[in-house]
Parts: sequence; C-alpha cells; structure tokens
Amino acid sequence: MTEAWLALLQFADGLFPAGGFAHSFGLETYVQEGVVRDRAGLEAFVSAHLEGSAGPADAVAAACAVRQAAAADVAGWVTLDERLEAMKAVPELRAASRQMGRQTLRVAAALGGDAFLADLARAVDDGLTAGHHAAVFGAALGRAGVEPADAAGAYLYSTAALLVGAGLRLVALGQVDGQRVLAAMRPRIARLAAAAAVVRADDMWSFTPGLELASLRHATLDARLFRS
Repeated sequence: MTEAWLALLQFADGLFPAGGFAHSFGLETYVQEGVVRDRAGLEAFVSAHLEGSAGPADAVAAACAVRQAAAADVAGWVTLDERLEAMKAVPELRAASRQMGRQTLRVAAALGGDAFLADLARAVDDGLTAGHHAAVFGAALGRAGVEPADAAGAYLYSTAALLVGAGLRLVALGQVDGQRVLAAMRPRIARLAAAAAVVRADDMWSFTPGLELASLRHATLDARLFRS
C-alpha cells in the first residue's frame, strides 16, 4: 500500500467535500421529462456523459494536470485550466465545474502545505484562472505521486458515482441497481482512462449536445433538487 494510492482513494471518495452532491449535470431534466425512468436509462445517461465529455475532455485534463503538477508547471496548468473554461459552454455546467474545482483546491491546499497547490490556489483566488475540477483533481493527485492513467480512471469513476448518486435520488431505484450501473461502467472507464493518459491537452474534445441542451433547460424547471 502506498501513499499515492491512498491519496487517490481520498480524492475520488464520495465523502470528499467537493460539492458534487449538489449537481446532476442535466440528469434532473431528463428525469422530469420522462427520458430517464429506470436503470437502463440511468446507465445510458452515465455512458453518454463519460463517452462524450468526461472521458475525452476532463479525464484528459486530469492526466495532463498530473504531469504538470509533477513538474511544478504552474503556467502550464493555468493554460490547461483556461482550455477547460473555454470548452464548457453551458453556464450551469461551467459553474458546477468551477465550484467543485475551487472547493477541491481549498481542501487540497490545506492538507499538506504543498507550495505548488498553494500557487494554484492563489492564482484562482486572484481571478487569474477559473480552477476547474478536472484540472485541480489531477494536480492534487500529481503532487501525491499518482500516475496519469490512475488519476484519469479515478476522475471518471468519481464522476460516474456522482451521477449514479443523483440518479438514486431522482429515480425509484435501489442501491443494488446503482451498483449494477457502476459495475457496468468499469470497462468503459478503463478504456477511456487509458486513452486519456496518452494524449495531449490539444487533443481534448467534447460533444454532448443532448446533455448540454438538457442542462440549459434545467434552469427553467419549475422545481429543482439540484443546481445543474
């Protein structure tokens, strides 16, 4: 057992106070509109989010941030974070990523007195960069010695777990069904994480028009449990 492995478990844990429990990333819209009604619908939603956005964009950012953190490259990390800011066109999704990233960075910077993380926190606090979750997640794990592929996989798993948790609150599903969805995501997460670890930030892409439109409609719902 290594400290890097334990750090990975800590930051990917659902108990980590990143604030993800407040977001559904458009799932609440689909549930209210009757598109997601059962385990199959939830599994399809999580798959679409991982394949179209979290995998080719955020997981790549997490892996790149690991390498930048290992090299203490603050300027490179800020450039990466700015790329994420430009790619997140939907206001609710952009705000969710910022909020989770800034909360994660505040906690990470307070844990061990790491100078690199303190520099990132200062850049975010000074308004020099947004502090998106994937970039912060990778930076924190990179400083702990976690490998890029492992950080990408942990990011994707924590994302899937967040969405499944939201689904269990919105749809009449039991805990076993939630675990079945997560188990079904394992091969997908492994494949996406491996791909994310070997490409550059220039290769990041995201294409989820249906999910983005659902997120835009979310702001107009009559009743909302989640912030996104």
